[in-house]
Amino acid sequence: MSDVTVVDHPLVQHKLTLMRVKDTSTASFRRLIREMATLLCYEATRDLALEEVEIETPLTRTRSPLLAGKKLVFASILRAGTGLLDGMLDLVPAARVAHIGLYRDPQTLQAVEYYFKAPEDLDERLVIVVDPMLATGHSAIAAIDRLKERGATNIRFVCVLASPEGLSALQGHHPDVSIITAAIDEGLNEHAYIVPGLGDAGDRIFGTK
Repeated sequence: MSDVTVVDHPLVQHKLTLMRVKDTSTASFRRLIREMATLLCYEATRDLALEEVEIETPLTRTRSPLLAGKKLVFASILRAGTGLLDGMLDLVPAARVAHIGLYRDPQTLQAVEYYFKAPEDLDERLVIVVDPMLATGHSAIAAIDRLKERGATNIRFVCVLASPEGLSALQGHHPDVSIITAAIDEGLNEHAYIVPGLGDAGDRIFGTK
């Protein structure tokens, strides 16, 4: 698939395996997804623009690179996206944050919005949308639709797991959005859960099931 990056770093794959284990505790799962977020964020921000500035070290003056342009935005799809958000903010603490509240209608499996709050001037910022699972793709598509309505033009999507169905749907609706994930699993079951997957990421992060 074009513009899909699977991060196959050994640390990413190791942590993903631990997250898949059904007996991994809530505390351990929460820690692992935060660590995973930092590693995925490293890949998602690999090509950020830099500019050289003059600084003074303890020994001399020199020129050295700093991030250029407006600070990026992490757009968290509630609720599970917050599990990735914290790890990304560890790496980029000055980033702006958007929240997009969506839930999946149990009958239609379509995403229903209940909350949206984002920084201004999205058209001038890189927006990285975060959600642990790309299953049907409906939530990701709805979130990106909303961000584009607000002016965002430079968008990337980061998830821990993706299904082939979700990738196909997201790329069909938003072919301009790059996707970064730790793995592409076999597919979806009859309840639209990713298989083999890791269960409901939100429930496992917050201990609600």
